[in-house]
Amino acid sequence: MEIYPSIDIKDGQCVRLLRGDFDTVHTVAPDTAEVAVSYRDAGANVIHVVDLDGAKDGIRKNAAPAEAIVRAAKPAAVELGGGLRRMADLEEADRLGVWRFIIGSAALSDPGFVREAVRRYGSRVAVGIDARDGRVRVRGWTGETGRDEMEFAREVASYGVGTLIYTDIEVDGTLAGPSLKRLAALRAALPELFLVASGGVSSVEDVRALRRMGIDAAVAGKALYTGDLPLKDALFEARYGHLFDNAPLIPAITQDEETKEVLILGYMSPEALRLTLQTRLVTFFSRSRQKLWVKGETSGNFLDVVSIAADCEDNSLLIRCRPRGPACHTGHTSCFYNEIFLGG
Repeated sequence: MEIYPSIDIKDGQCVRLLRGDFDTVHTVAPDTAEVAVSYRDAGANVIHVVDLDGAKDGIRKNAAPAEAIVRAAKPAAVELGGGLRRMADLEEADRLGVWRFIIGSAALSDPGFVREAVRRYGSRVAVGIDARDGRVRVRGWTGETGRDEMEFAREVASYGVGTLIYTDIEVDGTLAGPSLKRLAALRAALPELFLVASGGVSSVEDVRALRRMGIDAAVAGKALYTGDLPLKDALFEARYGHLFDNAPLIPAITQDEETKEVLILGYMSPEALRLTLQTRLVTFFSRSRQKLWVKGETSGNFLDVVSIAADCEDNSLLIRCRPRGPACHTGHTSCFYNEIFLGG
């Protein structure tokens, strides 16, 4: 699973709304590109950008800040929604360097446009379904359509769209948690779609619930600004939380990247894996001492991480590394030197 941090643009600034009500708009950052850089530096691979002026009025007014975000965020990709209602809008977004285009209102009013967009841009096209009480809304959530969200989602899938971004307006900006029941119904009905949850994501527990449900990605906005959901924590849970669903500690086998010799077996907790990823030094959780320890912190014989792979069932790790000295405290290159002879 992935986390897409969100930037909502109005009048060139980064803002937030409560339940999509434009009367509740407040600026959270004047420099949208600076926000994008902070997201990229925290580890985000995709940044979710919405032109609120374009969504409401159908006329894109924030091309300049959107382009600045695209440039500043690299190598992170940018998906853009809001006011993309004609092929010319997609062409302009493509020129700006946008990776994925989110079509909202036009998906209802002009299905032919969506089909043509998919034919031309393929998987770079997503459809955003914004709904309240199960009914789809348009024009920046201000226009009612009476269309059932599930019925419309199936219709969108029939156009060849591979990515669906679903927002329950009732929970957006409330920090009250995502709409799990509606998302579960969409996931069950359309298992083949890449499903992105938007609205209400406010804690690591919310991310865990969505991940376990099989949601492919989640948009996080207000909770990132308030500090309720640190982006690094959200990304770690989304990407690696599944490794610890069945056990608090998992075995981690280290291997010399050059000689292929197995060096040492240890155990990792979520925090041990997080530190290993951050520092690129193998960090274990000591079961005997009940605390974290960096391999080599006493001897200086650190293990520098080259790559990490999980096994086929995601319940153990293989860490390829470059040892700075003997891996074993006895002075042996490997802890596995007590050979058991076959046959007695």
